[in-house]
Amino acid sequence: MDIQKIATYGSAAAVVGTGSLVGGNFAIDQATGGPEKRIKAQATELQLIVREEVRSAIAEMFPSSTGGVVRQGGVPAKDYRKEVPK
Repeated sequence: MDIQKIATYGSAAAVVGTGSLVGGNFAIDQATGGPEKRIKAQATELQLIVREEVRSAIAEMFPSSTGGVVRQGGVPAKDYRKEVPK
């Protein structure tokens, strides 16, 4: 046999071996529920992110204090109980 055929058969054997290893891992992953576990983990991670964002948005929405009373100088000229401004 010449070197070209030996190299060809060697690489073909390596490809078949790698394919069977990867295929075996895929079969084990499917049998143990790997895709479902990954989907559930991703959904849980998204829920945590959304929960943090909603909590921070609610905390920012309400002020920590309403502030002091703003007074407009002096006593009003009209008695607003008797006369309503237009």
